[in-house]
Amino acid sequence: MSNPREETPPSDCSDPESVPCRPRKARQAQESHDGDMPSLCPPQLPTSSPPRVLSMAELLETAQEVSKMTIAHEIVVNRDFKLQEVNFSPNSLESRVKETLHKAFWDSLKEQLSASPPDYTHVIQLLQEIKETILSLLLPRHSRLRGQIEEALDMELIRQEAEHGALDIPNLTMYILGTMAMLCAPVRDEEVQRLRGVTDPVQLLREIFRVLDLMKMDMVNFTIQSLRPHLQDHSVQYEQKKFQELLAKLPNSLDHTTEWLHKAAAEVSASSWSSPSHPEVHGSPAPLSLGAVSRSSSTPSPMSVLNQGYMNLLRWEPAIEKYPETLLMDQARLQEVQLQVNQLTILAAVLLVSSSVCGSALFSSPGFREALLDISNHVHQEVSESLLQLGYPAFTSDKSASLKGQIRSIAEDDNAVRSVIEQRIHSFLSLHLSPSAQNSHSLPKGLAPIQEELLEVSHRFGSVIHHNRQVYGPYYLAILKKVVLPGAEPGIDSF
Repeated sequence: MSNPREETPPSDCSDPESVPCRPRKARQAQESHDGDMPSLCPPQLPTSSPPRVLSMAELLETAQEVSKMTIAHEIVVNRDFKLQEVNFSPNSLESRVKETLHKAFWDSLKEQLSASPPDYTHVIQLLQEIKETILSLLLPRHSRLRGQIEEALDMELIRQEAEHGALDIPNLTMYILGTMAMLCAPVRDEEVQRLRGVTDPVQLLREIFRVLDLMKMDMVNFTIQSLRPHLQDHSVQYEQKKFQELLAKLPNSLDHTTEWLHKAAAEVSASSWSSPSHPEVHGSPAPLSLGAVSRSSSTPSPMSVLNQGYMNLLRWEPAIEKYPETLLMDQARLQEVQLQVNQLTILAAVLLVSSSVCGSALFSSPGFREALLDISNHVHQEVSESLLQLGYPAFTSDKSASLKGQIRSIAEDDNAVRSVIEQRIHSFLSLHLSPSAQNSHSLPKGLAPIQEELLEVSHRFGSVIHHNRQVYGPYYLAILKKVVLPGAEPGIDSF
């Protein structure tokens, strides 16, 4: 009977029973579903009650459920989501502790193998872990390959060989490397091949573990990509179910969401008073008292209030306001959008000021826009050089002072140019709050130079809002009907 360790791993990839599919680039995640949120039974809103004290076991269970919900949400919303290797800072405490422990273990292994006779205690433990890791990379249908690995890495036989001093570590590691070469993603081929040149058994085992960790991460990320379309189909129902379970344990979990909608309702009411023909103004008027909403002669629609609330997220002040609980999983994403909007506002304002001062001919010249990414003195320097290169008259002292002054003043919150640009950007973004919004909306005047960046931001913003509206729309509607807009027209059951 031949020794199973002397057999080379099967290389015929045509047999689906022998070799698992190597994880290639997964197909692109599907777009979020179009259309309005499906009509659902109204959620059970928590009644006003004192905060409930959870036990430690309940806290741990709740934390685990939140973690699962967050991961599922991230997979659906973030197309680029994937697990990555955790790299601690070289000088951090975590890094030093990890390195110290690893060094101690591998030094101990080296001493055991250098002893006479060699001590294989740690080697056997490592081989057991390697075997389990390799088996975890197999798919259920790969029963034949699983049997081959079980036979080649028979731990009972390995222990008997170790007891008799006949353990052939090089032969075992070569079999392991051959199997890893079959199972790894193409991106790991070079690393696995490089391991064949490592002659020190301790260093080789250490590197095998490192590459196996990467292979496990590749397999998890491949699984995530494969499951994303399925998760997209069921994410709304799943998140609603999990959130309802959290509300049952933490009945005060919508307090900040209620405050957020109160403020939006007050602002929409104030806007409708000041501009009756335009009930959905996306500015930020001074908030009214909550009672003013019910005294309004024209009760704002729930949709207008919710859209105003979403637009308010682009002006959020973390030090003053508490983020709505229903948007916490997207807080970092929305704050990144807020930062991008602020940057685009300043950039568009700088471009507008420069165009008005320098003239449209220079403004439309090749490369000029790229020269205006910085502000003030740098803009003045770049503009002066561009004028010289294009043969235009040099800046006069008055024009220089005007350009520098207007650009510096853009940093002020009450700057007129900045306020106009910000209002136009926010108005454009508000058009993408609807799930049926298209990218065909014409750009407001003055935003053409940032069209590409603005369309990308509007798509990101709209995608997050659309998913949030689908998941939490029933909760928003229940709050608005019960607390904020008790005088709203009956019959509205969804957004």
